[in-house]
Amino acid sequence: MPKIDDLIPSAKEIQKQAALKEAQKADGIAKRLAAAKAEKDALIENLGKPSGLSEEEKVQLASTVIQRAVRNGLTEVQVYRFPHSLCSDRGRAINQMERGWEKTLNGIPKEIYQLWSDYLQPRGYRIRYQIVNFPGGMPGDISITISWDG
Repeated sequence: MPKIDDLIPSAKEIQKQAALKEAQKADGIAKRLAAAKAEKDALIENLGKPSGLSEEEKVQLASTVIQRAVRNGLTEVQVYRFPHSLCSDRGRAINQMERGWEKTLNGIPKEIYQLWSDYLQPRGYRIRYQIVNFPGGMPGDISITISWDG
């Protein structure tokens, strides 16, 4: 017959086992969070680089987005949303609506501005870069909206 100590471990031994399980669980969570952060950082880095599209492809994409919005009865369309970290000043100039804010843009947001400046603005389209959320009271994501109403 087994001894009682073999059947029922001490409370101290159970506490050790529980602490070990918690430590393993916390380690797994930390690894998943680190992997998610690395993935997000890589995505943001890629968004900060040029798209690789030709001018013709960019114009065609803009036309498609605008025509789809018009067919749906819209007079404006959000064409992009990006994290404030893609701006050299982390979105401060956009938030303050400072003159020259467009010089803080990088990557795809900069390409969209240039496309608007070169092709859409001369045709009467307007563009708006706007902070759309403030996590912790600080600028968060920035949306890019193209509009064409009177």
